[in-house]
Amino acid sequence: MTHDGMPSAHTPQPPVPTAVVIGGGLAGVTAALELAGAGVRVTLLEGRPRLGGLAFSFQRGDLTVDNGQHVYLRCCTAYRWFLDRVEGAELAPLQHRLDVPVLDVGAPSGPRLGRLRRTALPVPLHLAASLATYPHLSLAERASVGRAALALKGLDPADPALDDIDFATWLGKHGQSDRTIEALWDLVGVATLNVRAPQASLGLAAKVFKTGLLSDPGAADIGWAHVPLGELHDTLARKALDSAGVRTELRTKADSLSRTKSGSWVVEAGGEMLTADAVVLAVPQKETHGLLPKGALDEPDRLLGIGVSPILNVHVVYDRKVLRKPFFAALGTPVQWVFDRTEASGLTGGGQYLALSQSDAGDEIDLPVAELRERYLPELERLLPATRGAGVRDFFVTRERTATFAPTPGVGRLRPGTRTRAPGLYLAGAWTATGWPATMEGAVRSGLVAAEAALSTLGRPYEIPPLEAA
Repeated sequence: MTHDGMPSAHTPQPPVPTAVVIGGGLAGVTAALELAGAGVRVTLLEGRPRLGGLAFSFQRGDLTVDNGQHVYLRCCTAYRWFLDRVEGAELAPLQHRLDVPVLDVGAPSGPRLGRLRRTALPVPLHLAASLATYPHLSLAERASVGRAALALKGLDPADPALDDIDFATWLGKHGQSDRTIEALWDLVGVATLNVRAPQASLGLAAKVFKTGLLSDPGAADIGWAHVPLGELHDTLARKALDSAGVRTELRTKADSLSRTKSGSWVVEAGGEMLTADAVVLAVPQKETHGLLPKGALDEPDRLLGIGVSPILNVHVVYDRKVLRKPFFAALGTPVQWVFDRTEASGLTGGGQYLALSQSDAGDEIDLPVAELRERYLPELERLLPATRGAGVRDFFVTRERTATFAPTPGVGRLRPGTRTRAPGLYLAGAWTATGWPATMEGAVRSGLVAAEAALSTLGRPYEIPPLEAA
């Protein structure tokens, strides 16, 4: 020490803590950014040639195509934080107010358009006017929705007992008809949970509806990327990682993970041995199971019991404009949600590119493209008269067979927390115990919690950004 109490130039400085993050999806990128921001030297490993996990883009000729249509809500405060962190918020704006066109082509009197939209009134009055005029339900069914919503508002999504009940059973006990479930509850639930009400845990369904529709008037306002997802989750994320000093290694898969007698961790990846003070495993549950050291979890095989649910996306490029709205939802047809991706994809020449997002697609995920074409082009003609006579420039599909974990009853007891029994080893991913279904929101939250846990072990002060206000 010098005479004034300041450390001299020769005073040894404590070593900089190190961490390896395995997995470059939203959870892994989030954890890496926060660890690096707290002064940790971070290496991020990703087996694919890009970041972003299952929310990515690729080239098809002159088009930049998202593998699937991803949206978020105003209540997704962690994902909104992520967009701000990578300086991409302006590229994925939110609606001013929730407004969802719903077209029913199965109505006896012919195609009928309804809307689910909110006002600025407080909850639950913000949806009252929309529900009162929703043409796809009878007057009695609309009244029953209000009663069920009030009962739902009284549930605690964190109550373990709710995890053992399926959402459809609960809805039936609260006066919801099959039509009401189809035209309202599943309209929202399938898109957010990726299963229908009979297969959905009541706890996770309650989380979706309480947070999105019953917490704040603007909570369910919808946001989506107006650029390819790869620009947000890969290009901008990589720029943020580089700025934070993270060493990012793509096309580099972790082969093994072990702990030394001294307590440090060794990750073998691509022939290199990486030593670290902490490791964040931010890969899917099956891959996590394969990498976990013995004793890291009490019952590691529970990870293999977490099922998956697929999503199919149907992509159609027409030679003319056939849809004037940015998106709509559909009833009375296999089509679920349709989005205009023309501008985001870079399509030029006067045509229009539509993406059909088909959740809970287990019955269709392996069907040949020709069969899907025969099924969906006529359905689009039923929904959009302007498609009749329009030329189809391109028709293709993208398939995510393991798009999300399946939020079925009982899944809550299978989802692990962030901390493991092995000091310095942490888990992240939308499938961990975030309290949320498999969403971009859940993925980012898991990364933040993993970073907080790792930094507490490394002796670095850290507080998760405030995320609760919608």
